[in-house]
Amino acid sequence: MKKSSPEKSIIGRREMVDFPELELFEIEAKVDTGAYTSAIHCNNIKEVNLPDGTRAIHFELLDENHPAYNHKAFQFSEFSLRSVKSSFGDVQERYIIRTKILIHGQEVETEFSLSDRSDLKYPVLLGRTLLRKRFIVDVSKKNLSLKAKNKSKKKK
Repeated sequence: MKKSSPEKSIIGRREMVDFPELELFEIEAKVDTGAYTSAIHCNNIKEVNLPDGTRAIHFELLDENHPAYNHKAFQFSEFSLRSVKSSFGDVQERYIIRTKILIHGQEVETEFSLSDRSDLKYPVLLGRTLLRKRFIVDVSKKNLSLKAKNKSKKKK
């Protein structure tokens, strides 16, 4: 007998997402079913030694040109370094962190590669690992998550 899986939410090709742990809200993200890992734009990425001797990754999210840029630096002691192939076919070593994202009423903890996306239109890319078993993408739609969020606010 086949297990019944939870109902999947429909999202569009672009969505507004929240990162509660990173204090970023209503950030525009591109949904990319061709990408395996999700990515978030950041700068000033560096490994640092903490006072207790452990290594951490230190970075700032977004950049001065983005309206949600808040000058806050973040540090994650749990991170990995992985080879990631870009859409251009280039292989880059990227830092990977785990954080929570809120999309279409669902809070999901998933991996994000830290990437310089300053030349790209969207600061966040949502890949298959995040989408799998949770969402169906309707490429003719956009911002379904934000519309649902605003609708639920009006009901309250």
